[in-house]
Amino acid sequence: MTILTALLQGTKLLEEEAIPAPRLTAEVLLTHALQRERAYLYAHPEEELSEIAWIHYGRYLHERIKGKPTQYITGRQEFYGRDFRVTPDVLIPRPETEHLVEAAIARIHPRDLVVDVGTGSGAIAISLALETPGHLFATDISTAALRVAEANGQRLSSHVSFLACDLVDALRDQSINVLVSNPPYVPRTDQPSLQREVRDYEPHVALFAGPTGLEIYERLIVEAIRVLRPHGWLLLELGYNSLDPVRAILESGLSRDQRERSIWTDIDVVPDLAGFPRIIAARASTTS
Repeated sequence: MTILTALLQGTKLLEEEAIPAPRLTAEVLLTHALQRERAYLYAHPEEELSEIAWIHYGRYLHERIKGKPTQYITGRQEFYGRDFRVTPDVLIPRPETEHLVEAAIARIHPRDLVVDVGTGSGAIAISLALETPGHLFATDISTAALRVAEANGQRLSSHVSFLACDLVDALRDQSINVLVSNPPYVPRTDQPSLQREVRDYEPHVALFAGPTGLEIYERLIVEAIRVLRPHGWLLLELGYNSLDPVRAILESGLSRDQRERSIWTDIDVVPDLAGFPRIIAARASTTS
């Protein structure tokens, strides 16, 4: 079995199972089996596969046909120009989330304390640590996710402090300058209609917020007022059709004990490349 034959056969199998981008997927899985770069496939098309490489490639194809995301098979996903390790304990970083990083970069100043809530693989926090002069913290309720994030942080030589807690429970009042989060925002009622790659393989704790999909937004916006310094920034990734309700939560803005009223100013919405609202940013202050 040559590299070219293996690539053609793999592509055909994936096409027959209606796997998206079958040729690219076959290339990625074959390079992973060979532990080579993609260009190697085309520089050595007549090279014979070793038995162990063929076994690995066949297993990877089978896993992908069954619905396992390619990123969980290879254990890798590129984000903001860097290679991150991913496992089924963390959400696969999406290109759209890079808009959140860019919006945060524009608002982080030297010595700012910045927290990424629900860090997962650590992609957002690590990218910000490497791109800005801020001091980065990251939280997650999942200790398994934090192990992945810490390993990514060490491998990419970033300085991020990782904390195990629910949202921002471990943070002091008015201690943070910038809070960013790509929170769970999928309504539970949408679970049956999700792609099987998402529904059956990605961690539900990072996907589902509750019956409406707004539950984490509601909690986090309230908690953000507690931990943000006056005029600090809150930046949230938006789910599908969540702009109007999230904006309404910000504009209503009662604090947790109802004795103070949260005032969110400078509300800004950033679209993604398709023109859909992807990021909402707001500046915080409080008045009695």
